[in-house]
Amino acid sequence: MQKIRFVAIGDSFTEGIGDSHPDGRTRGWADLVAQSWADAGGEPIDYANLAIRGKLVWPIINEQLERALALQPTHLSFNGGGNDVLRPRTKITHIVDAFEQVLRRCDEEGVQLILLSGANPAQQLPMSGMIQRRGDLLSDAVEESFVGRDDVIRAFNWPDRELSTPGYWSEDRLHMNSRGHHRVAARVLGALGHEADAAWWSMPPLPATGPRGWEYYREHVGPWMLRRLRRTSSGDGREPKYGTWRRMEPGDTVE
Repeated sequence: MQKIRFVAIGDSFTEGIGDSHPDGRTRGWADLVAQSWADAGGEPIDYANLAIRGKLVWPIINEQLERALALQPTHLSFNGGGNDVLRPRTKITHIVDAFEQVLRRCDEEGVQLILLSGANPAQQLPMSGMIQRRGDLLSDAVEESFVGRDDVIRAFNWPDRELSTPGYWSEDRLHMNSRGHHRVAARVLGALGHEADAAWWSMPPLPATGPRGWEYYREHVGPWMLRRLRRTSSGDGREPKYGTWRRMEPGDTVE
């Protein structure tokens, strides 16, 4: 049996922001999938995660895709566009072109593509109507562009209404919390043909935390807007958390 070599590329959704260890290190759905995949198969797998927070979709392609393919993976997961959707002037077709580029390169290299859509944070964010409309357009356009490609493994999270409710989101309201990451991991594992722990689909709600009212805008919205004005990103200068292969052994704990 071919050894599984799984690499993930993307932005904060795939890096795992919102699901943190006490020391601040991120975990997230991709880490959970990698360990559970090894557990389900009873064999170690190699895992890398090149995702970096704050990245727009084309920088993901330009900075991560070829680096990921150079590792010679058997499987590559991709999600992007969430940060682009927050910018009203970005064209949906421009984002979809990036998805099609990933598919082309995976086809050329003989790599199995695992395609994800991000979860939907619109319900609790400012400008919720705009984000919902643009997210719906992107979700529909990506699905349409992959019609007829039943060989692509799909884990679409945007239509998941339960996942869009506040109990699955961290205090910044933009990134999923641990509960949300577990639900996404369960969906990805199912798409891979493995059954996740049933509790991952609906873990107990976490205590409500984080600022409200103007405090929320000061702590979270203000810094985001300032980065936009300065044309900087929360991911500037960051390196991937797992830029080379990490061995995931059956029965290990996801650190």
